[in-house]
Amino acid sequence: MRLTRCFADAPLASGTIVRLPAGPSAHVSKVLRLRAGALLTVFDGRGGEFEAQILAIERGGVQVRVGAHDTIEREAPLAVTLLQCLARAERMDWIVQKATELGVSAIVPVASVHSVVRVDASGAQRRASHWQAVAISACEQCGRNRVPVLQPAVPFERACADASGAAGRLVLDPQAAQTLTSAARALSATALKPALSLLIGPEGGFSAPERATAMHYGFLPCTLGPRILRAETAPLAALAAIQAVLGDFT
Repeated sequence: MRLTRCFADAPLASGTIVRLPAGPSAHVSKVLRLRAGALLTVFDGRGGEFEAQILAIERGGVQVRVGAHDTIEREAPLAVTLLQCLARAERMDWIVQKATELGVSAIVPVASVHSVVRVDASGAQRRASHWQAVAISACEQCGRNRVPVLQPAVPFERACADASGAAGRLVLDPQAAQTLTSAARALSATALKPALSLLIGPEGGFSAPERATAMHYGFLPCTLGPRILRAETAPLAALAAIQAVLGDFT
């Protein structure tokens, strides 16, 4: 039987006793109703996972003894950074959750002209912390031991500029002539699997200047087909297609 997986926000070491963070503690004690003696799997995002056993369930959190370390990793062989233009709250949460399950290494929320959501400087870090928690929860569920990096929202041009060093840069554009899978296959011809940045637009699509900016920074426009996908569908379909050509699903 698969053991419950919990993320710990501090470095773990075999033989130590640690207290789980508030979220995992509440899930273990109040939702799963586990008791002292129950076995868990814990990970700290630094590689591999640990056996653990519950010692006590206290008001301040669940106390566990950390056991043997397993070096197992479940990361995709291709490092994909998802540049996702901001979507509505529940849709953005869904994108972060499912993109994590599909193996992205980093997610960059991008402020776009047609984004329905606006994030000011004071709210950027708060939103990033929330999305990081969503990604951690997804890692606990799907078995990943490394949590994707969630950056605070950045302006469109900065996101494109920061990605200019990636070996592969793709942007979804329904007007493009080349398909996403053909662009991914062209990248797979390289001797080493490259780092890839994937840019996805908001609910309202890219503006003309944004398309020009993406092209300026070397993003290759490609399409997933003749249908216009919703903002929360497009990144997941694209990631699955890329993984089929370059990543886990090959």
